[in-house]
Amino acid sequence: MPKPYVAGVDSSTQSCKVLIYDPSNQSVVREGRAKHPDGTEVNPEAWWSALLQAIESAGGIADVSAISIAGQQHGMVLLDYQGNVVRDALLWNDTRSAPQAIKLIEHFGADWLAQHTGSLPVASFTATKLLWVKENEPEILDRVAAVCLPHDYLSWRLSENYPDIGKLFTDRSDASGTGYFNPATDKYLSEVIEFCLGKQVVLPKVLGPREVAAQVRSDIAKDVLIGPGMGDNAGAAKGLELTPGGFAVSIGTSGTIFGSLTKQSADPSGAIAGFADADGNFLPLVCTLNAARVLEWGAALLGTSLDEFGELGLHAEPGAGGVKVIPYLEGERTPNLPNATAEVLGITLKNGGRENFARACIEGMLNGLAFGARAITEQGHQIQSIQLIGGAAANRAVQQIAAEVFAVPVTVPAPGEYVALGAAKQAAGLDI
Repeated sequence: MPKPYVAGVDSSTQSCKVLIYDPSNQSVVREGRAKHPDGTEVNPEAWWSALLQAIESAGGIADVSAISIAGQQHGMVLLDYQGNVVRDALLWNDTRSAPQAIKLIEHFGADWLAQHTGSLPVASFTATKLLWVKENEPEILDRVAAVCLPHDYLSWRLSENYPDIGKLFTDRSDASGTGYFNPATDKYLSEVIEFCLGKQVVLPKVLGPREVAAQVRSDIAKDVLIGPGMGDNAGAAKGLELTPGGFAVSIGTSGTIFGSLTKQSADPSGAIAGFADADGNFLPLVCTLNAARVLEWGAALLGTSLDEFGELGLHAEPGAGGVKVIPYLEGERTPNLPNATAEVLGITLKNGGRENFARACIEGMLNGLAFGARAITEQGHQIQSIQLIGGAAANRAVQQIAAEVFAVPVTVPAPGEYVALGAAKQAAGLDI
């Protein structure tokens, strides 16, 4: 009897979520989750344990025909020849490799990197972390035989391929965030790997979006196929079913604007990351560091809840009476101002009330994302519509003011685990 369901996984920075999905009626029938450790440096074994816990919490995958895993991008997982982890993984939010990002740009040039990788490297990217290891932990280099990403590692651990490093696999969306992959040609850049590590290593095979990667290990489940998986932003785009011209604005701890295009972005300024999506197109993305935390900070200053803070903002006029909040509470990534600080400008006795301050915080946060939208359109890409997602998207004031800030139609889809849903939709579409 055919198995009725598929599974999608979102292995994020904070947790692992598993959705059991029914493709016949496009519904989520079960779900489970497990927490990840805090920090910017994590033993990948913790992700594996969380995946197993989340699968169990979701009722198992015995009735699942296929599974795909989406995961946090950029993280560096180093493996030895036997498939053992060499050191704890450095995550996207580990910024120790910022000097190495500058060295990569100085060595290869901004134009070359933009044309060949779609992006300029920042401390998030895997390539910068590899160079950091070479320069700061040279004693482990001889043991490094393979490099993969968090979602690659989990897919491989779940598969019958484990522990053969020669059978690692990934997809182009996650590979496009490494800094050593060309999303236009779908090829790794050996010269970047050589510069970063001083040698060549095994890299995961890049599979097509409908390609079956392997079977799940028989000690976990019988007759379950594994898809190539994807990076988390590509997963969200697929979960939202973004089509060319359709963009999403995600407002969580950080903020992102990303969308589906048929043409690669290659921005030598570094504002736009020219990633690939999970379906053969491209996924330009702009990331801001200061998003929902701006609202949390503002609400804490006024001693209100987030909902009350939003209502205060709605009682102010657009422009907040001239009050402006520059929301660089932790520096900023876009624009690239890592040492910047926040500012509150234009306050007078007449306009310096709670309502204007609340609105200025919301407008300041959204204007940072609107800056990203302008960067994308200035590259010649069309943004025809925006879907607003993430925790702060539920705030009524954020929804209303976003419709005013962005010059295109803004909709708010029902809250959901869109990254895991995108992975489930990939699993449902595998060539079997």
